[in-house]
Amino acid sequence: MFHHIHPYPPFNLENATKLIVGTLPPPRFTTQLLKPGDVDFSYGSIDGQLWRILDLIFNLNLRFEDSLYAINQRKEFLKRRGIGICDIVASARREKIDASDLGMQEVALRDLIDILKEYPNIKTLLFTGGNSKNGPEYFFRRLAKAHSISLQLISSEVPRMHSFQLPHKNGFRTVETVSLTAPSGSANRAVGSNLLYKKLKAENPAYTTIDFRANQYKRFF
Repeated sequence: MFHHIHPYPPFNLENATKLIVGTLPPPRFTTQLLKPGDVDFSYGSIDGQLWRILDLIFNLNLRFEDSLYAINQRKEFLKRRGIGICDIVASARREKIDASDLGMQEVALRDLIDILKEYPNIKTLLFTGGNSKNGPEYFFRRLAKAHSISLQLISSEVPRMHSFQLPHKNGFRTVETVSLTAPSGSANRAVGSNLLYKKLKAENPAYTTIDFRANQYKRFF
């Protein structure tokens, strides 16, 4: 079985008030067999959409290439905005070498609860997906249960929002979670069936699934 190890350590935790939380980048980032247009950094897959969405929202003029310049563009943006990245999966094993969350077996998690205790300025977790099996919210709920922490619903509308209380030296602090529509091509079917998307698409045929995510994400980034 392929041992799929996360190639990137958490980034910018010391300055973050918000934390992007996903699972694993595609296996080629572990083996360093990158595709043209990939960026050797978190969410750097040319097939992914997170950086395209953020580029659209913030007009970043990002480069999509395997270069230090492209990496530094992304790092500088995250630092300016007080955003960190800490994917919840440290490693997994796969029978089929692909990027499917469902294909992950023997999953080892980063203990995000302990990480949050270490970095008290983090107020919001931005999950790049919902509570479907092996998604970031799914794994976070497993960690929360192990720490006897319960999530309280704030909003059931997509993107769903929850909050929880985290022990703090002065008592407790509140952390919110947002389960964003996944920035992946595989989630386009779900976006396409969304009633609001259908309405906006009918009004403007040029409207895309990336535009829809950008409208959703900009509220939280």
